[in-house]
Amino acid sequence: MRTSRPARVGQYTALLAYLVFLAFPFLWLLSTAFKPPRELGSLHPTWIPNDPTLANFRQAFDEQPLLRAALNSLLAALAAAVVAVLIATPMAYVVARRRTRLAKAVTGWVVVSQAFPFVLLIIPLFLVLKNLGMINSVPGLVLVYVVWALPFALWMLAGYVRAVPPELEEAAAVDGAGRVRTLVSVTAPLLAPGIVATGLFAFITAWNEFFFALVLLKTPEKQTLPVVLTHFIGAEGVADLGPLAAAAFLATLPSLAVFAIIQRRITGGMLTGAVKS
Repeated sequence: MRTSRPARVGQYTALLAYLVFLAFPFLWLLSTAFKPPRELGSLHPTWIPNDPTLANFRQAFDEQPLLRAALNSLLAALAAAVVAVLIATPMAYVVARRRTRLAKAVTGWVVVSQAFPFVLLIIPLFLVLKNLGMINSVPGLVLVYVVWALPFALWMLAGYVRAVPPELEEAAAVDGAGRVRTLVSVTAPLLAPGIVATGLFAFITAWNEFFFALVLLKTPEKQTLPVVLTHFIGAEGVADLGPLAAAAFLATLPSLAVFAIIQRRITGGMLTGAVKS
């Protein structure tokens, strides 16, 4: 069915408006990062700095340990993503393939758990980590990130498992492969786009997370990048806007880079032609 010209114009207009809405904060952040102090306080701000400068970036690195904080965030985010995927993949396989009441109950609990606010989780998690001696440690923070990301990762991967044709697993069973061998050799390779997408979700969630890191990490040397960014705001709530914008702009680059590298694997279908109808 062909779409009329007015409908196409309306669709493209809505898409353009949505893209502008998404891009506005990032572009304004980029513009602010390169503005000198006199332009930051101007009553008539401009999109493009009249006198662009790198002083905000130099000041940001001089005032705060951004590289160390970025390394802490990177280690925590990577570890959380890897562990969450390793745990969620076999669990998702069982939930998707076992049509039992327990599997349905697990799926329902996963959906409900996403509605829990952070404040309800931080106290029991804090007590558990305290008993384990993992307060104020990056491994303890990774454990919290895995707990937080696991429900959604399980739900997301279960959908990908259901998209894998059961005929492939039945053929593997006929050839003598067990459940574990089937999962590793047949199902897991076909789940690559889902595994990558789930890992990306867990990584970005951990990289941008602030509340858990603020509560659990007290030593400055162990703090993550989102926590360190708050140090550019003074005791009276006055922000050092230029360095803060420069540091925040740099903090967004890893997430954008990771997504740009693997987005083809997320959108590419790997199941086309796997089974002949």
